[in-house]
Amino acid sequence: MSSSSSLILLLNALLLVSFFQFSVGTGRKLNELVQEQPSVPLKYHKGALLSGKISVNLIWYGNFKPAQKAIISDFFNSIHSNTVSKTLNEPSVSTWWKKTEKYYHLPTSAKKSSTLVLKLGRQIFDEKYSLGKSLSNKKIVRLASRGEQSNAINVVLTSADVAVDGFCSSRCGTHGSSYSASKKTKFAYIWVGNSETQCPGQCAWPFHQPIYGPQGSPLVAPNNDVGVDGMVINLATLLAGTATNPFGNGYYQGPAEAPLEVSSACTGIYGTGAYPGYAGNLLIDSSTGASYNANGANGRKFLLPALFDPATSTCSTLV
Repeated sequence: MSSSSSLILLLNALLLVSFFQFSVGTGRKLNELVQEQPSVPLKYHKGALLSGKISVNLIWYGNFKPAQKAIISDFFNSIHSNTVSKTLNEPSVSTWWKKTEKYYHLPTSAKKSSTLVLKLGRQIFDEKYSLGKSLSNKKIVRLASRGEQSNAINVVLTSADVAVDGFCSSRCGTHGSSYSASKKTKFAYIWVGNSETQCPGQCAWPFHQPIYGPQGSPLVAPNNDVGVDGMVINLATLLAGTATNPFGNGYYQGPAEAPLEVSSACTGIYGTGAYPGYAGNLLIDSSTGASYNANGANGRKFLLPALFDPATSTCSTLV
């Protein structure tokens, strides 16, 4: 990979780590333009990885349209090929997800780590903003705890009119874990916000003109929703980090306070030839002009981030 492509636009930026309760939250650092890819594989910190059959429970907080819910649900239903049509065109979401499996088979991994199988679980709706329209980290964990608390990833999704501490100013989402006293176990969670009205130039790039860095024309969002298509990018980034570093002691490089994880190590890269301000060579939908790199369930198309390949120490893309 050329030296120019080793610099990555940090509009979707570095994951930060903050500690509260039993949780490690990760967000996005938005005040820098570029970062360098690691030159060596991510270090394994001897912690457990998520493995086996895990339910992904969606907690919808605020006002989401049915079409927006369908986009997110179809993304999760696309992850494993046995949940979608066998005739699904490549490149696919399931092919992208299989790249995370390399971390489960490395010699350094915990001996009991087995392949992670995700399935869409419960969907919980809070359309009345029960905790208000301004959420702290603690409130995010409270929302996440409404989902299952064993063998689960609970995903909190906040609508465009909900403010969350650090949202837009320092992060687009978080992932971490919390302890369930009743189950006496940890559960993983993710939070991602819809940035459409608050900061699309930061958290929905490349579907919106960037606030920082080189100014290029925004890409057409594959599902015609800048905010939710941006959420899919952030969800994919955090989901890969959750699988390979669920409790803050899995695979990452750098300080625990600001780790580079399997996807955040490749921020801003979506196709080959990417460089600051350019997402890379992507597929174009001939009927809509939308840019994408992965096919999904129900004819969906998505743009997914590159993942760091431990075998080659490079950012691996689908196209």
